[in-house]
Amino acid sequence: MARSQSWIDGLEEQDLVFVKRFVLASGSLKELARVYGISYPTVRLRLDRLIAKIQVLEEAAAGSEFERVLRAQYADGRIDKETLKLLLESHRRELEGRQ
Repeated sequence: MARSQSWIDGLEEQDLVFVKRFVLASGSLKELARVYGISYPTVRLRLDRLIAKIQVLEEAAAGSEFERVLRAQYADGRIDKETLKLLLESHRRELEGRQ
């Protein structure tokens, strides 16, 4: 029986490794910072971005695959807010033009 795509399917390998390490560190960001050899604020930022990415992947409002991917890229910090808005608006205009 095939299952529908879940939020976890939208995560990259490095996201899954981060989640695994987070769980193994009993949710301690301080321990995660030590494991990764980075500062606490950097770990916090990565966690915040991962949370935002999961929220985007869970949202039913982000209907199309293109929009979900685009919003996940924004949540991941790979594109800025202005680029996100520009691409979403362009995509919506294109979809409206097809109707």
